[in-house]
Amino acid sequence: MNGVGLHKRLEANTGLLIFGILFVSAIGGLVQVLPSIFQDSLAAPSAGVKPHSPAELVGRDIYIREGCSTCHSQQVRPLLAEVKRYGPFSRAGESAYDRPFLWGSKRTGPDLHRVGGRYSDEWQRLHLLDPRTVVPNSIMPAYPWLAERPADAGPDIQLRMRALRSLGHPYSDADIEAAPAAIEGLTEMDALVAYLQGLGTAMPAGGGR
Repeated sequence: MNGVGLHKRLEANTGLLIFGILFVSAIGGLVQVLPSIFQDSLAAPSAGVKPHSPAELVGRDIYIREGCSTCHSQQVRPLLAEVKRYGPFSRAGESAYDRPFLWGSKRTGPDLHRVGGRYSDEWQRLHLLDPRTVVPNSIMPAYPWLAERPADAGPDIQLRMRALRSLGHPYSDADIEAAPAAIEGLTEMDALVAYLQGLGTAMPAGGGR
């Protein structure tokens, strides 16, 4: 059977056409994914990148729970316009301790990967309590309840840190033991602000490695 005949047969047979599309797509996916699995440098943390503190871990969970990653990406692409607006483009090693990663692709709001240290803690709190007090045209919803809820993860924070250590996060026994005390007295807003203020701060201003 020549190529023209095979093409006509594919067009006439929906099931065969779907199978062919999936087969070719699978090959393309494997070509992209397999090299990254076996490239250790992509999984190694960049210089200066540290695992999240207990407060940042709790804040990250709140960030996920409240759906922040639905509207905000954490991935500055290597494009001139992005670098000018957000800062140095993101490196794979900066997400070595993020499980799951929150790169995202939807930007209803700005990318947050370099937001750490860009604004004060007080600005971040005001922005969460009522976004329009600091960004008049913002369409972001307010999160006032975060200031009322304690960031009390109890013994769960230690269990999470032990689980993360088994995956390669360098938490010491002392770090895990001190975790409950580190978040004692904090509100959920405090924890979320701590997480936001840590985003992208390991990368030096010039871009680094």
